[in-house]
Amino acid sequence: MSAPAIDPRLAIDPPSLWRQTSIMVQRSMIHTKRMPEMLSDVTVQPIMFVVLFAFVFGPAMPVPGGGSYREYLLPGIMGQTIVFTAFIVANGITADVDKGIVDRFRSLPINRTSYLLGRAIASLMHSSIGIVVMALTGLVIGWRIHTSFPEAVLGFALVLVFGFGIIWFGILVGSWLKSVEAVNGFMFTLLFPLTFLSNAFVPTAPMATWLRTIAEWNPVSSLVQAMRQLWGNGPKATDASALPLQHPVLATILWSIALTAIFAPFALRAFRRRTAD
Repeated sequence: MSAPAIDPRLAIDPPSLWRQTSIMVQRSMIHTKRMPEMLSDVTVQPIMFVVLFAFVFGPAMPVPGGGSYREYLLPGIMGQTIVFTAFIVANGITADVDKGIVDRFRSLPINRTSYLLGRAIASLMHSSIGIVVMALTGLVIGWRIHTSFPEAVLGFALVLVFGFGIIWFGILVGSWLKSVEAVNGFMFTLLFPLTFLSNAFVPTAPMATWLRTIAEWNPVSSLVQAMRQLWGNGPKATDASALPLQHPVLATILWSIALTAIFAPFALRAFRRRTAD
């Protein structure tokens, strides 16, 4: 007896990786829309940091070349915000795994990579809102871009490129640690020193030699210096500065590629192990 024929109309081809990723991004955006309080970390907090540093600490902060500390500050705050994108994506992945949402996705004919890419892009969009909020806040308090339009666009593009690289570190942490509490403790312990031990808020020149070397080779310092240079918000690095600060745009691009190349494979492996049958 021959096997019954299969109706070809019942065959379902899984969507492409790009389509799956876009659905995951849409899912994250809908979640944010229904819980707008989730945007407080990229709306209220950036404004608080800008106002706090500009008006409370600003008068006592030295600025190389005697420029405006408010203009010197804004690229640093933006650099800090994009670094904390890793925090956002790590928390999101850990929460989804704990709640069983990832298990539901695994029951569907989709690529697991699409979930991670969707999370990464959604987190980048989430932090981009904070960058826009800070730019508007900066305009109110006196921050300006003094260079050409292409240079201004390149500065904002570098923030997103660097953010995509650091996100993979967040994916690795979110796939590795087992609870949101553990993610919070680990990321705060690591990311706060990373952002403050840089040129984001103060010049590196007055630092001790060993501390200055660490700060100037910090990837965050390259990103912040690139934005300042592209936007005319601070002087160029001196010959005594570390090589990444003398060529900050190129250094930021290389750091972004390195972060993605190093952390993405480990993040994908850690996520597969975490969600293995």
